Amino acid sequence: MTTMTQDMTRGAITPLLIRFTIPLVLGNLFQLTYNAADSIIVGKFVGEEALAAVGTANPLMTLAILFVNGMCLGAGILVSTAFGAGDTKLLERQVSTTAIAGTVFSLAFSAVCVLLANPLLRLLQVPADVLPIAVTYLRIVFAGLIFTFFYNFLAATMRALGDSKSALYFLMVSSVLNICGDLFFVEALGWGSEGCALSTVLSEAVCCLLCVVYIRWKVPVLQLGRRWLVFDPSLLKKTVSYGWASAMQQATVQAGRIVVQGIVNTMGVGAMAAFTAASRVDDFAYTPQQNIGHAMTTLMAQNRGAGKKDRMAQGFRAGMRIELCYGILIALVCYFFAAPIMKLFVTDPEVIGLGERFLQTVSLFYLLPAMTNGIQGFFRGIGDLKITLVSSMLNIAGRIAAASLFVLVFRMEIEALPYGYAMGWLLMIVYEVPLLVRYLRSHEM
Repeated sequence: MTTMTQDMTRGAITPLLIRFTIPLVLGNLFQLTYNAADSIIVGKFVGEEALAAVGTANPLMTLAILFVNGMCLGAGILVSTAFGAGDTKLLERQVSTTAIAGTVFSLAFSAVCVLLANPLLRLLQVPADVLPIAVTYLRIVFAGLIFTFFYNFLAATMRALGDSKSALYFLMVSSVLNICGDLFFVEALGWGSEGCALSTVLSEAVCCLLCVVYIRWKVPVLQLGRRWLVFDPSLLKKTVSYGWASAMQQATVQAGRIVVQGIVNTMGVGAMAAFTAASRVDDFAYTPQQNIGHAMTTLMAQNRGAGKKDRMAQGFRAGMRIELCYGILIALVCYFFAAPIMKLFVTDPEVIGLGERFLQTVSLFYLLPAMTNGIQGFFRGIGDLKITLVSSMLNIAGRIAAASLFVLVFRMEIEALPYGYAMGWLLMIVYEVPLLVRYLRSHEM
């Protein structure tokens, strides 16, 4: 039986970070691919109104998913630290406690989201002709939230143990199933955007099942048997502390996107459709920067558990170099290939033009999130999630204030949104960098 874990407290750091990051990036790209498939298939086979409905529902859906994912990410930091310290019993109790608490939470959260889908979308001022489609789409996705939790929990735990490849393979299968399901439910059966939502839930359920089977046969450290039922209240408090900060950070970012979506909804259906498609592309560009930061978090947390301070400092510097190189590369791609990329999503020339302007503008600022994601990876790795939460709140406050001012007061067009993003990223940097410098100096790193 093979132990599918990776000790990140030894070996050359840069290759280790890159090898760990690549499966994370590919996994997220596959996840974004089947999200984008929803938009492409709905846009091509159903129509502009359905595409606008999926787009306006997506921020709320992603908010719920990111909140669950944030809880899993916070617990994963504790698992990484226990693994780096070689404390197997603590690791087991941490995993079982998170599983039990997360199951209860995700079921309750799912029920609340299903009940509140309609009023939440009304708060976003979703147009009346789009509202019924968006509500149905959202409720179907929320009903499958338990599968989202279990996949994210198991994937975060495996990543915390240094295994970023396994979850990728399951996600690849899930993505293919989702795209095939989209085509079957939407084109063959004519179920519209509801078919896309159903396909997403079913594919996540399969992904979750594959994770469970794989762990049962290939990851001995997670084969807990009856120990899966062990619940440690003292660990729950620490898990909630880490998980809550991480969840609030991710949820805060997405809440900001929801408010921005509300601003976009005042700009007409054309702008809504362009923003939906362009935001998918922006997610593709931005996600690898987050993944590099997550790789840094795992390396930092394992080495913190092992007491290797010098290696933590080396990991941070190596991670920042990777972040900046990627930031330059993706900025060039999005700037020069914005038009052909938009044509993958829509055929309306006006929508393509608006999306192209959005992508070219936002690409000018991609070095800023490269810096902030690397710095946040550092602070997560040392267990200081309050700093990452505060900086994310500053990011969103700046983004909302700037977008509101540019769109609602100055009546700027779609370029106002990337300028708002840039304002948020700059506020993060202004807050984080002095704290980072102070920490590095005080710990002689």
